[in-house]
Amino acid sequence: MSILCLVLVLMLSSASSTSCCTEHENNCLLQFLAGLSQDGGLAASWRLGTDCCSWEGITCSSMVSKDAMVTDVLLASKRLEGSISPALGRLPGLLRLNLSHNSLSGGLPSEVMSSGSIIILDVSFNSLGRILPLSPPLTTGLKLPLQVLNISSNKFSTELPSLDGMAHLITLSASNNRFSGHIPTNFCTNLPSLAVLELSYNQFSGSIPPGLGNCSRLRVLKTNSSMLSTSIECLSFPNNNLHGTLEGENVIKLGKLATLDLGENNFSGNIPESIGQLNRLEELLLNNNKMYGGIPSTLSNCTSLITINLRSNNFSGELVNVNFSNLPNLKALDLLWNNFSGSFPNCLLLIYGKIPRWLSKLSSLEMLILNRNQLTGPIPDWISSLNFLFYLDISNNNLTGEIPTALVQMPMLRSEKSAVQVQLHPRAFQLPIYSLTSLLQYRKANAFPIMLDLGSNKFTGLIPPEIGQLKGLLELNLSANKLYGDIPQSICNLTNLLTLDLSSNKLSGTIPAALKNLNFLTRFNISYNDLEGPIPTEGQLSTFTDCFIGNPKLCGPMLSHRCSSAKAVPAPASTLSTGEFSDKVIFGITVGLFFALGVLLDQMVFSRMNIPDDGHYSNPSKFRVNLPLLELVCTL
Repeated sequence: MSILCLVLVLMLSSASSTSCCTEHENNCLLQFLAGLSQDGGLAASWRLGTDCCSWEGITCSSMVSKDAMVTDVLLASKRLEGSISPALGRLPGLLRLNLSHNSLSGGLPSEVMSSGSIIILDVSFNSLGRILPLSPPLTTGLKLPLQVLNISSNKFSTELPSLDGMAHLITLSASNNRFSGHIPTNFCTNLPSLAVLELSYNQFSGSIPPGLGNCSRLRVLKTNSSMLSTSIECLSFPNNNLHGTLEGENVIKLGKLATLDLGENNFSGNIPESIGQLNRLEELLLNNNKMYGGIPSTLSNCTSLITINLRSNNFSGELVNVNFSNLPNLKALDLLWNNFSGSFPNCLLLIYGKIPRWLSKLSSLEMLILNRNQLTGPIPDWISSLNFLFYLDISNNNLTGEIPTALVQMPMLRSEKSAVQVQLHPRAFQLPIYSLTSLLQYRKANAFPIMLDLGSNKFTGLIPPEIGQLKGLLELNLSANKLYGDIPQSICNLTNLLTLDLSSNKLSGTIPAALKNLNFLTRFNISYNDLEGPIPTEGQLSTFTDCFIGNPKLCGPMLSHRCSSAKAVPAPASTLSTGEFSDKVIFGITVGLFFALGVLLDQMVFSRMNIPDDGHYSNPSKFRVNLPLLELVCTL
């Protein structure tokens, strides 16, 4: 039997090497090429009279008969522009069509959608603008073989069709389009094999269709549903216009759920107590909705939780019964912009009193964002025990005391390697990040720099010189405090810094000249202090012009207060005696005379050698340039 199999394989291989595609297939592919306004170089290999099985992006089947069949048209990321020809749908043996990541426009032809052979169709990341009606074969009761349909990241703007006849469809991805209206209620009836449904980032409206609860094979749902199968592991439909509530009896059914993402919709109601039965839940993202009520104490039973984001809702009450320290895997907790009250052990919004000690039990914590609360007292010494913490924002509070030594002992801040080696947990920090320039910069894994932000508090004392040991820092903000004394020279050792803000303090002394060596600085501010002397004008500092104001004793070309000649070029203090200084002046004059003599000799040589005016000469070994010496003499 093994020998027979080997002979059969050899026969097939031989046949595939000599077979060619049919004239019909050649014509279909050339019609597609003709519909492109930009072919990405395909015309170089797609030529009339040649075998299309040898064309770029084309794969043919291995057949014993004379003619092979085109099975694959794989043209992703080819910079194609133009329309998709219906002729592709007439390729009789086509199994896989991938035109993703191009700039194709127009519609998706019905001949392609209703092909009798295609099992994988991927046209994602194009500019397709509509879905044409499905062609007549669907009305005859035929079941199409299509198993994977990816039309995500296009410009489809109609209502989503119900896709009748696609009984074999396993994956449907239609995210990031402009689909509107109601989500079809008969998905599970028409698509009994559906396992992955992605409809997020559209413009759907209305309530959640309960019919999705009948999808017995559904495993990943990035859309909405109120009656869900117990086998679903991911329920994600952020950034739509959906509304509804989380019903406790439906939540109980989601025993295998790992991700629940309902963020940025119009959901209301409270979080049901039954949430505590989801012991596999790792991500709970309910941000930017209209939900209200208290946070159930049962949430602390979800011991697999990595990320909790309840930002921007109307949640209220106290959280004294929520034991977040019982969540050993918790890495990101965001409770900002709600209506919580009282003194309670949460970690983000409206925290009264000192930084809660229970945070020290979150040994895996990587980010701690406590900004814009009402925290008081000093930074606790236990902060250094958070070995994985690389992002600390405690700005805009009422914290007092000196910057503790414990803060500069944090491992992730001290390690210079961590500046480039921070790897976030794949399920952590999948939180929306807002800015004025872009409404939503979403889920970028390394969007968070290694940062220490203590700005806008009431810290006093000196900036500790040990701060220069935090070699991993990319952003340092100590602004708007009551720090005094000199800017420590050690801060110049933080060569990875992108942001340095020391503004609005009581710092005095001169600006360290070595700050010019912070070559990666993109934001720098030392305004509104009591600094004095000339502003270094070399290196990176020369690129900043409006970050020195409010220091009346400073001088420099970027301020209205110009330096006197004595201050214009700061030099290190000299320890030379009068005699030694005189000797050096004499030496400088001597060198200058030799330099002048050298220039005269060079001119004489140049005049005899007829060196052209542009200074080019074919023999560099005989050509001397004295500019470095000239600079030395001028410095003396």
